[in-house]
Amino acid sequence: MTRFILRWAINAAALYAAIALLQGQGLTIHGTLQQNWPSFLLLALVFGLINALLRPILVALTCPLIILTLGLGTLVINTFLFYLAGIIGDSLGFGYTVNNFLTAFLGALIVSIVSFVLNLVLREELKRA
Repeated sequence: MTRFILRWAINAAALYAAIALLQGQGLTIHGTLQQNWPSFLLLALVFGLINALLRPILVALTCPLIILTLGLGTLVINTFLFYLAGIIGDSLGFGYTVNNFLTAFLGALIVSIVSFVLNLVLREELKRA
């Protein structure tokens, strides 16, 4: 249970960083997401569920593309999932709108980098949990 909470917090921090960096540059936040941590936690939950449910299916379906691009196809999948999380969150009242592909790509890249760094920092706590 502690591991789930740590991963959830990592997702929330990564989404916060991406939204804070890209707000006004092709990303518009809506609803209660205006610097409201409970909304970021809900958005992180939506993002985690989308990643847990759709990501394996998309990776399996696009496996030849991922192999052909030497793994860079996963960046396109991450971009789509970042975009989709905003749409679903927006329909629930705490999301964001991405105006173009580049912004969604940068958002997915920021989420990936921040998640990677926080997973390295919290590696021991994640092992113990």
